[in-house]
Amino acid sequence: MMRRFSLSQRLTLLFTALLLLCATVACAVQLYSSMQYGNAMVQRLSGGLAQQIVQREAILDAQGRVDRSALKPLFDRLMTFNPSVELYVVSPDGDILADAAPPGHIQRQKIDLVPIQNFLSGTVMPVFGDDPRSQNKKVFSATPLRQDGELKGYLYIILQGEESNALAEMAWHKALWSTALWSMLLVALFGLLAGLLLWYWVMRPVKELTLDVAGLEQDSISAIKQLAAQPLEPAGQDEVAILRNTFIELARKITSQWDRLADSDRQRREFIANISHDLRTPLTSLLGYLETLSLKSATLSPQEHQQYLATALRQGQKVRHLSQQLFELARLEHGGIKPQRERFAMAELISDVAQKFELAARTRELNLHIDVPGPLPQVLADVSMIERVVTNLLDNAIRHTPAGGDIRLAVWQENDRLQVEVADSGTGVDAALRDDLFQRPSALNPQASREHRGGLGLLIVKRMLELHGGGIRLMESVSGARFRFFVPL
Repeated sequence: MMRRFSLSQRLTLLFTALLLLCATVACAVQLYSSMQYGNAMVQRLSGGLAQQIVQREAILDAQGRVDRSALKPLFDRLMTFNPSVELYVVSPDGDILADAAPPGHIQRQKIDLVPIQNFLSGTVMPVFGDDPRSQNKKVFSATPLRQDGELKGYLYIILQGEESNALAEMAWHKALWSTALWSMLLVALFGLLAGLLLWYWVMRPVKELTLDVAGLEQDSISAIKQLAAQPLEPAGQDEVAILRNTFIELARKITSQWDRLADSDRQRREFIANISHDLRTPLTSLLGYLETLSLKSATLSPQEHQQYLATALRQGQKVRHLSQQLFELARLEHGGIKPQRERFAMAELISDVAQKFELAARTRELNLHIDVPGPLPQVLADVSMIERVVTNLLDNAIRHTPAGGDIRLAVWQENDRLQVEVADSGTGVDAALRDDLFQRPSALNPQASREHRGGLGLLIVKRMLELHGGGIRLMESVSGARFRFFVPL
């Protein structure tokens, strides 16, 4: 049922119901307090009435007995002067000895003496006692009747008799209806005011936020970007502002993820274009030399035949190497390769890899230096992957260092990482390559020539290190290139 109403309607109904409940409770409390206050005032003002009557009128005869026939005219006369009171003489046991009530009006012949005793002891007013003409409790005045120091009974006066109750009930009904009418008018007025304030402070920002979120379905990404561009509001304890800021933060995250996906898609397309370009060049050369051998085999000398065949073989090896790198990179990026971790000494691995390149270094007249400062802790990593990383970096250093140059391999511990550095004294890395050195090479850029594009080797090195929680970067160097990577211990 409530789901058919909007949030503003539900809040308005709830607030109106709460106002009605509060108004009802307030009226009940006000009426009860007024009645209690009135009873207390009546009892305080007329509390000494019984004592004054006893002092001025003879209630008991000379023998200390109660004469009903003699007291009835006295009670009638006193009740005529004050119609709101009813007089009774009560025995020490609580029995009614005398009254002036019409026949059939007395509903109880015995009253409780505890309220009378509490009244005479001076307790807090109002004190309610039994009404002989009804089953209700009413305020009263009482005083003991004594003769020769002996308690003969009590003069018991009901201060709000039947006639007073009838008049009070008529006035109470009138006041009740008047109070209820004014309460309803005030509730309607405050309900209208609360509805306006509720719409302005709560529902208006909620509706604005709803419109912003609803627009996401119609024009999703542009609407999300517009929402993400909105500034955050100081929320404080404002739940609506907190909700709005949460949506804005969510929109910003979605926008960021969208941009990353778009950039990833762009890199994928650039990568495909680059691979196509890199494969096309050696394949074209390979097919050209093979076609030449096929068509002119009879006219070529043995030296030319061998030269063409060697060139075709080199181009085929380039294609194979590129395809192997591409396959390896695809497995790395899609989780096809998982590191097989084991404990090993990084210094020993560096020495083994350097030993494999000793011949190539001597051939090119290069000086190979290994710097390992003392014993180092073992690392938990995949030996073959880390060996591939060191091999790739060292191979690049040897190929780009001129004859007579120096190559240095250094290993040291830094906090909870093991740092490895491969530095050479070659020509270094061109400034145009530094930003995109560890990213997919692109052939979509018309200004990016083959020699100014990075290859797949460094990208594979980066992915292998990322699988171990490590990383690699190009350090600043006066001469040559200086690569530094780390592996967590």
